Amino acid sequence: MVAVRRSYLLWICVIFLSILASCGSRKNTSNTKAARAADAMANLKSKPLYRFINNWTGVKYKLGGLDKSGIDCSGFALLLQKDIYGKSLPRRSRDQADAVKKRSYNNLKEGDLIFFSFGGREVDHVGVYLNGDFFVHASTTRGVIVDDLTLPVYQRAIVKTGTLN
Repeated sequence: MVAVRRSYLLWICVIFLSILASCGSRKNTSNTKAARAADAMANLKSKPLYRFINNWTGVKYKLGGLDKSGIDCSGFALLLQKDIYGKSLPRRSRDQADAVKKRSYNNLKEGDLIFFSFGGREVDHVGVYLNGDFFVHASTTRGVIVDDLTLPVYQRAIVKTGTLN
């Protein structure tokens, strides 16, 4: 009987220690894309920009849209620049690209614009640089989202970066 009790206690201890050990071996998620995007948001210099992005995050994409029922990339960039920086932009992304002063990718600052061409040579998408290789844009498939500029799909498509300042 004593041997059975000891064996039982030994198994309980082994299970308990296994549970404790598994809690300590969780994967470090501080370097995941979502955590890095959250860090980019937390490190914004402009708190109005932070609030603006939070208010628009998740709004679905709608070609030609300019409100919370749906917005496209150039409309989002236009509203952000107007509401946060008091700057005017043309409505279409290719016209917006013509309106900015070129700035190199390595010297981008918060609020700068990034232009992409996914369908050929002409600009067909725009986003707004945040920091740490993250930008915010109205994605056709995911709506308004903070995204990672280092992803190959974006690196291949960048055609111009610039500033309105």
